[in-house]
Amino acid sequence: MKVKIISDSTCDLSPELIAKYDIAIVPLYVLMGDKTQKDGLEVKPGDIYDYVQKTGKLPSTSAPNLGDFESYFDKWLDEGCEVVHFNISSDFSSSYQNACAAAAERKGVYVVDTRNLSTGSGLVVLYGAELAAQGKSAAEIKAACEAMTDKVEASFVVDSIDYLHKGGRCSSVAALGANLLKLKPLIEVIDGKMKAGKKYRGSIDKVILNYVADKLRDRDDIDMHRIFITHTKCSELTVQQVRQKINELCPGFEEILETTAGCTITSHCGPGTLGVLFVRK
Repeated sequence: MKVKIISDSTCDLSPELIAKYDIAIVPLYVLMGDKTQKDGLEVKPGDIYDYVQKTGKLPSTSAPNLGDFESYFDKWLDEGCEVVHFNISSDFSSSYQNACAAAAERKGVYVVDTRNLSTGSGLVVLYGAELAAQGKSAAEIKAACEAMTDKVEASFVVDSIDYLHKGGRCSSVAALGANLLKLKPLIEVIDGKMKAGKKYRGSIDKVILNYVADKLRDRDDIDMHRIFITHTKCSELTVQQVRQKINELCPGFEEILETTAGCTITSHCGPGTLGVLFVRK
């Protein structure tokens, strides 16, 4: 039986990767003022920047509801597929719980909590898609992907903490101090939760390269299949320098994939955020 791979929109996979691996996307909702729009379909990251600039407020996001998941699951079940659905960490959203509720009423639907976000989740989704292409069953894919989740290393360095402040994730005093000192915080995903790590200082271009070096230097525990460079509104030059740094410090990746983060990461972190995301052996 064919297995259909589905993910919520927080996986931040590019349209090219979604098409290549035949992945269906269930959009989250983005609320800006009195408008509720579907992530990636009706609203893009650029719309969020415009909204914040005009209003000084951040949009909020909400999970797909039970009916959304039921519709997506039924579509592929009706076509004779088993379904494996991937969600942003259950600590970040009710998306996982809603998907599980819909799956509980349907035979042949398996839900995976990626314990991650953005292309941290995307790495798990692509692994699932590769297993599906190899002819693995939905149950086998779910088990293998769940075993992989604690091997994903996901982190980002943030240019400005203005968005974190607007979103209530740091105090006004901390925001003022960080801006005065030009601090660039590291945000890491650990045990399915976002946690603050090292605080870098200096220009964002310099900080990003130092961050990449910290993550990749002298490592022999990295799976060299693929690595993501995922960012929000970083320059082409910055991304190119990161790619060069990866090749310098950790040569041999089969794929170095660049993606632009979607509305969820954009809402939390703002422009100038960049992460390198990969899997440990």
